Amino acid sequence: MNNESISATQPVLFIPHGAGPCFFMEWQPTDTWVQMAEFLKDISSRLPQRPKAVLIISAHWQTSEFSITASTQPDLIYDYYGFPEHTYQLTYPAVGAPVLAERIGNMLTDAGLNNTQDATRGFDHGVFIPLKLIFPNADIPVVQLSLRQDLDPEAHLMAGKAIAALRDEGVLIVGSGMSFHNMRGYGDKKFTAPSVAFDNWLTKTVAADEDARFAALSDWSKAPHAIESHLLGSEEHLIPLMVVAGAAGSDKGHKVYSEQIMKTQISAFQFG
Repeated sequence: MNNESISATQPVLFIPHGAGPCFFMEWQPTDTWVQMAEFLKDISSRLPQRPKAVLIISAHWQTSEFSITASTQPDLIYDYYGFPEHTYQLTYPAVGAPVLAERIGNMLTDAGLNNTQDATRGFDHGVFIPLKLIFPNADIPVVQLSLRQDLDPEAHLMAGKAIAALRDEGVLIVGSGMSFHNMRGYGDKKFTAPSVAFDNWLTKTVAADEDARFAALSDWSKAPHAIESHLLGSEEHLIPLMVVAGAAGSDKGHKVYSEQIMKTQISAFQFG
C-alpha cells in the first residue's frame, strides 16, 4: 500500500497569531515577535505527516451561526489598520477545499449545530498571517470555520467534538487567537501577574482529562484573572481554543510555546 494514502492522526493546535501583520514589518523593540515567529515556522516539523488540508478557526470571523469557507480560491482580507503599505500587498494563494467544507457542514449538522457554506468569504489575517509562517509555500488546501457570534464556549466545544474525526483523515485543525487578549493590558506591567495566573490555569486545564477539561473551559470566565485576560463580550481570541479542545477528544493538551510579550504571558497549546 502506498504510504502516502495512509493518513496519520494529526494533532490539534491553539496558536497565537500576533498583532496584525507583525511578522512582516519592523517593530519596536525589534525582537518583540521573533520567538513567536520561530515557533510558528517550526510547527510543520512537529507534525506526524504533511497535512492533506488545514481547517483553521480564527478570532476574526464571527457569524450568527457557524459558517465555512467554500470557495475554491479564497481572497485575502486585510482586516488590520494603520500598518505599512507593503503589508496590504502580502499574498497567500492557498486553494480552498469545497468538498471538505461540505463535509464539515454535514458533521456540524449531525451534531445539531446550524451552519452555512460561504463561497465569497476570504481568509482574514488570523488565517493567512500565521499560515505564511507555518506553510509558507501555500500548497496545502485551507478551509476556515467561523466563530459563532454568541461566543458560547460550550457550543464551540461541541463543534470541535463534531469535527474531531477529520484528524484521522489528515486534516490539521488549528485555532488561531491569543491566550491573552486585552488591548488595555499590553505593555502594562500591572497585567503581567494576572496574565501569568490565567496562563497557568489554561495550562492546567488543557492537561486535564476530557470531561474535566470540557467543564472547566465551558466556565472559563470564572478562572483566575480570566476577565482581565479576555473582557467578557470580547473573548473572541480565546474561543478558538474551545473548538480545538473539543476536537482533541481524549488527547490531553500541553504547552508548546510561552513567553512574555508586551508584559503579558502568551502561550500556545497542542493536543495529541
